[in-house]
Amino acid sequence: MCKVLKYPRSTYYDKHKEKPGNKWKTLNKKLREDILTIYNNSNKIYGAPKIRKELMKMGYETISIKRVQRHMKKLGIRSIVVKKYRPYRAKKVYEQGENLLNRDFSTTKINEKWVADITYIHTLKDGWNAGCPNKWTGIIAFVLLVILFSILFTSIL
Repeated sequence: MCKVLKYPRSTYYDKHKEKPGNKWKTLNKKLREDILTIYNNSNKIYGAPKIRKELMKMGYETISIKRVQRHMKKLGIRSIVVKKYRPYRAKKVYEQGENLLNRDFSTTKINEKWVADITYIHTLKDGWNAGCPNKWTGIIAFVLLVILFSILFTSIL
């Protein structure tokens, strides 16, 4: 058959021999599966140091962070780092206004006293504010404006 196909006999027999598998290939394949499992279980947040700690708990005694990083790079995964929004002080100095209410929130007529509050809410990058400029991506300013008479009115009913 080898003569008909013009295929060398040595190559034919060489291909049919059972060669032992490379132990590193099998270990690396198992390691990549474990890395992906840990990464997905952490909601794609864990980086190489935390994945290494989890791998050591699973039984990988001698594994370096560099090895985990290398396999993460081959798998195309990286940790998600979310910086907390910290409002910064403006260059203008705001002078504090007068305390007109003096903690007296009772009212007798509509639109007599109003109060407001502002809160920053962190969202995902493409969350509720997908159309906002880049510097506001991931932040929503929630403004609460309350007319005190309406609170008093609804609490009486």
